[in-house]
Amino acid sequence: MGVVAALWRYPVKSMAGERLAEAVLGERGLDGDRLYAVRDSDGRFGSGKNSDRFRLMPGLHTFAARYDRDVPVVTFPDGSVIRGDDPQVHAELAAALAFPGVELAKEGELPHHDEAPVHLVTTSSLAWLAERAPGVALDERRFRANVLLDTGPAPELAEEAWVGERVRVGDVELEVLRKAFRCVMVGLPCEELPAAPGLLKTIGDTAGMTFGVQARVVRGGTLHLGDVQSVGCSAPHSP
Repeated sequence: MGVVAALWRYPVKSMAGERLAEAVLGERGLDGDRLYAVRDSDGRFGSGKNSDRFRLMPGLHTFAARYDRDVPVVTFPDGSVIRGDDPQVHAELAAALAFPGVELAKEGELPHHDEAPVHLVTTSSLAWLAERAPGVALDERRFRANVLLDTGPAPELAEEAWVGERVRVGDVELEVLRKAFRCVMVGLPCEELPAAPGLLKTIGDTAGMTFGVQARVVRGGTLHLGDVQSVGCSAPHSP
């Protein structure tokens, strides 16, 4: 069993996010999570890596986003702030990122999530990794987790045992689909956390390039700090 220790929402994909006291979860995950992204002129979305749908945009991780009601508000690396409904937001992002033609775009038919709607990490896994990456400032922000579960003295990488299981957290039920594959973003500076250039290699050497788990929402509801988590019976995999 675990307890919800932190909840995070990321209004704009690949930007730093906002810490919440409670979060509403539905089929697409946390309400408003990664609902927006920076889209280039080819229709690909800014990310920490390149793929068919996403393109690497260096520096995007140094921005932060939060919501003012349902409007994303972006903080630039120099501390300046602009609302997502400001007509100048696209030009300001293009100039700051040195990517002409980019725009802040709301999600369309396809979700902006890389793998699944909800990403979970446990404190026991963070402690396990910290032992193998001495000198690295570790917390869930490096992994852009939505939910941090305080699992106390649980076995190392405890959440990996939940793959294929249904996990109940408060009133919310999740199906854990797979381990979360890590990319270069884990080693980038994040808010006050300095760069950790060797962290991705450490994860590759000790955990096969995965850390944390990805899940889908089976039954939605509202998550609160302090909600208790438990693991249920095995669930059939659903696409």
